[in-house]
Amino acid sequence: MPAHGPASPPRYREPANANRRNRAGDNHRRAARRPLERNVTLTATREDRIDPALGFLRPLSQLGRARDPAEHPGIAAYRLLTGVTPDTVVADEDIAFDRHVLASIIAVAAMEGAPVAERVGLSPCELSELIDQWFPLARTHTAAWIAQAATPVDEEVAMVRDLLRTKCSSQGDTGRWLAAMIARRAMEPNHLWEDLGLRERAELSRLIARHFAPLAARNTNNMRWKRLFYRMLCEDDGFVMCSTPICTQCNDFALCFGDESGESRMADRRRTLALGAASEGDLASPQPS
Repeated sequence: MPAHGPASPPRYREPANANRRNRAGDNHRRAARRPLERNVTLTATREDRIDPALGFLRPLSQLGRARDPAEHPGIAAYRLLTGVTPDTVVADEDIAFDRHVLASIIAVAAMEGAPVAERVGLSPCELSELIDQWFPLARTHTAAWIAQAATPVDEEVAMVRDLLRTKCSSQGDTGRWLAAMIARRAMEPNHLWEDLGLRERAELSRLIARHFAPLAARNTNNMRWKRLFYRMLCEDDGFVMCSTPICTQCNDFALCFGDESGESRMADRRRTLALGAASEGDLASPQPS
């Protein structure tokens, strides 16, 4: 942690909406590849749909075809990186899980429309290195993300990132990248697992346990992860975030330990687009006289 701290406790962002998975993946080609590449698959028919300005697949409607409700930018970006949709992924092995997490974070950032590198908390150079290591077959099609200009790191993002890096228990670049990515996504308004593009909160808990074991050990009562980060930052800077030393007697108990169930932002966006397509179809249908 830097020696200097803010004049007041870091602000904790409570999720704005906690209530927000299923099509089979396309046939894809498999070839011999290195361990990190063995699950990477790409669909050649999608090459003509890469939007060089956005760095992900163009909506089908822009190509004069019938729109596929499932092909919104987030799922398209995930498929571009991995060759499959997130709901079809089985990530029992640690390497497969890491790939799923990284693809999910990039995909949810891509569907937000802002510069992808900034939205995932990495510099364009770092994002380039990540894609080279984890998604090499998608390198050409993600060039636009890497070409975007670097942006300054927000002070609050840097504080959370530095906290996570001091608690990182894994070796190599991946843990360092994830610390920055989690910190940046923690600035978004929803549950952290949702803003990481994950399928459920259990995936976030597994991610923390795998790469940030000291934080997992600290969270003995299953506190909300974002809340735990800010509590630890406050303690490091000499602030007291809690009104009582006993959590069960605190008026803010529900804020720290409340339910974090919900629906993946990928699935929620898919459903919204499906409903929109259905509505358009209803409008286009002849009305009874």
